Amino acid sequence: MADVNFEDSIISQSANSLIPNNEENLIQGSSADLIGEEIKANHLHNKTDDEKNIKNDEEKDLKSAEETIKEKEEWVDILGSGQLKKKVLKAGQPDSRPQRSDVCKIKLEGRLENGAIIEKNDSLTIHVGDAEVIQGLDFVIPLMDVGEEAEAIVGPRFGYGSRGREPDIPPDATLYYSITLISAEAEPEISALSISDRKEIGNRKKERGNWWYLREENTLAIQCYRRALDYLDDIENSPDNVEENKLNEAEIHNLLEERIKVYNNLAAAQMKIKAFDTALQSVDNVLRCQPNNVKALFRKGKILGEKGDVEQSIAILRQALAVDPNSDATKKELERMSSLHKKHSKQERNLYKKMLGTNDIKDTEKKTQNSFQALTWGLLVGSIAAVVVGGAVAFRYKFL
Repeated sequence: MADVNFEDSIISQSANSLIPNNEENLIQGSSADLIGEEIKANHLHNKTDDEKNIKNDEEKDLKSAEETIKEKEEWVDILGSGQLKKKVLKAGQPDSRPQRSDVCKIKLEGRLENGAIIEKNDSLTIHVGDAEVIQGLDFVIPLMDVGEEAEAIVGPRFGYGSRGREPDIPPDATLYYSITLISAEAEPEISALSISDRKEIGNRKKERGNWWYLREENTLAIQCYRRALDYLDDIENSPDNVEENKLNEAEIHNLLEERIKVYNNLAAAQMKIKAFDTALQSVDNVLRCQPNNVKALFRKGKILGEKGDVEQSIAILRQALAVDPNSDATKKELERMSSLHKKHSKQERNLYKKMLGTNDIKDTEKKTQNSFQALTWGLLVGSIAAVVVGGAVAFRYKFL
């Protein structure tokens, strides 16, 4: 009985000892499940946030790409090099774009990248394509309709280049323009313009040519000078029914002086690009009116020298020096041509000697002359010896 009670006691204690362990296992299992669910929930939450962030980034990238595409569509790369771009802000009248040499009135404002204004004009009149503005604007304006407002980005190549423009435009500057094409009309017949208008336009183009020449943009300078001559030449076709158009002697002289200046400047620009034939025609146009024009004589002398006509160059430079004896430039050029002439003359003499074999002939003549002299001296010595011997023999026979 006691044994039974002991076993029952043990069983009872064992049973009792097992109960807390099972509860602890259940509690631990429940905690593990809760932690697992919490981790899972946090993972799902983090995953949702990541997906949201990725989606937001994708939307931003898409929006940025759309804006970039839209911006590219708005800006037109005129030459395909990125150096000249145009964007329309306000459309103008359809099919009203100006043609080359049309008279255009424009409003413009030019800025640097930092916003500094470098040019502003509310009513600028130009002949489009005549280099009266920078090349970038000359390319953009013919692509605008009348009334159009546009923006243009002009790279250094079509702006002020590596020289810039002192004091406001640095070298290699990109320029930003706001442009409005106010009006565009066909260029009027030059012969229909008054003399005062022709002089004004011609001188404006001449001054622009001088500006390009000083910047060493000689091709553009030539373009401006030629257009200036269109307005300053052939004055006899101008209308003279109005009193102000009737030329007196002073006006004629003034117009002639301006035309001569343009021809002289044109020749200088043509010489820079080594267009010597056309430069010679330009100075000859001056000398037909003013035979003693020092600048024209000096330039003609230089042109002839460059073309290889050194003797004629020297003659013309001497004529220029006679008109202006104090011209250092003429003196230096004359010295250079004279030295070159001497050098050429020496080279020609040497060439003729080689061609004709003059050196061999002279050597032969010299050898022949030496042989003849030797023979002559030999005969003379022989004759003297014969006389002496003959005399001695005669003396011997005489006194024996």
